[in-house]
Amino acid sequence: MQYGFMSNSKKQEIGAGTKSTANTSEIKKKIIDAGYKAVQQLIKVAEENIIKPDPDDELAADRLKNAAATKKLAIFDAFEILSRIEAEKEALNEVKSSTRGFAERRSK
Repeated sequence: MQYGFMSNSKKQEIGAGTKSTANTSEIKKKIIDAGYKAVQQLIKVAEENIIKPDPDDELAADRLKNAAATKKLAIFDAFEILSRIEAEKEALNEVKSSTRGFAERRSK
């Protein structure tokens, strides 16, 4: 294989293509696992009780509003993470199940 005027780093990058793909898949699997853990933490936040307003506390209404907003954000973030996890899992499965070459995959 002739590389011509490529730098050494570019030659190493091209030569390590299959190894890089395997490493990328493993990293994506770890990210997916971390995503599931993050979703579990967000579920814990969403399940916590909202503080009861104290009639003597002037900031109780603001605290209640902030707690509700935090729960809403946690729920939306959890759904967003889950949808991204599913998309990444599908992409990983597509790469594994594909026996076609690059040109065949891109010709859709």
